[in-house]
Amino acid sequence: MKAFVLGFSAALLAAMATPVSAGAIGSDAAACEAGGPAILADISGLKDRTGRLKLELYPATEADFLKDDRDLIAQGKFFRRVWAEMPKSGPVEICIKVPKPGTYALFFTHDRDGKNKFNFWTDGAGLPSNHRIGMSRPKLAAGVIEVGNGVTVTHIHAQYLRSLLGGFGPLKA
Repeated sequence: MKAFVLGFSAALLAAMATPVSAGAIGSDAAACEAGGPAILADISGLKDRTGRLKLELYPATEADFLKDDRDLIAQGKFFRRVWAEMPKSGPVEICIKVPKPGTYALFFTHDRDGKNKFNFWTDGAGLPSNHRIGMSRPKLAAGVIEVGNGVTVTHIHAQYLRSLLGGFGPLKA
């Protein structure tokens, strides 16, 4: 019985010490490794492995979604941005911490030219809903994500400009 208890205790401690994702990237990677509250965004459909990646977290209101961060901060509202260098290979999992469990809006950008300004012609974007962005500004509903006490995992499929008529969508395989 004593061996069972010791074995169980060791297994429990090992499970508690195991990071949620040892491969998480970005300046908030430690938040996912510590168990949150955070969002781990699994990114797929990238056009290439150039440039940098960015996750932005907004208040979940239509008026605040994709609003300039300086305005949000000046109004005393929550905003968070995480940059990550593009990994040369393997899965792309970006972590962003949240202040507390709740409802937020998340937006992903693939800054292919590294200029920190969205280039409509070359850069990619994505949302947790993975709805096709098209030619219009994304709606709040496409970016909403519920975050619990731990690490909330979401999958975002990157989208790029496919044509002037069709707008942004996933790349064809």
